Amino acid sequence: MKTPKSGLDAAFVERQRQYLLRLRASLVAAAEATESDEAEVKGDRGGGAMEAEDDAQELDALERDGNLVVRDVERLERVDRALQKIEEGTYGLSDSSGKPIPRERLEAVPEALYTLSEEEVRERDR
Repeated sequence: MKTPKSGLDAAFVERQRQYLLRLRASLVAAAEATESDEAEVKGDRGGGAMEAEDDAQELDALERDGNLVVRDVERLERVDRALQKIEEGTYGLSDSSGKPIPRERLEAVPEALYTLSEEEVRERDR
């Protein structure tokens, strides 16, 4: 891990790194569990007659789970990028402008890659 260029103290960055590693493990485990659940549901559909309502409920549940997986995958990508930035010594600096991300924001959202105002612009532009 390189010395942070963001002006953040090394102890804070190390705490963030440990948190990000735990968060990463949690997100990976959740994605694997969801994939396992989805495979199980698809396997259960193979046998016997089912009611149309059962199909609709299962499809709804799979869709909701799919949306959660997409959200978790996107968050996992941000966590991986934040961990990469720690290794590069650029954690706490915006990927867009290079401006410092306030410590308070990093405490609230350790995987933040942009300042709050930059993130708001990105959200609006989606």
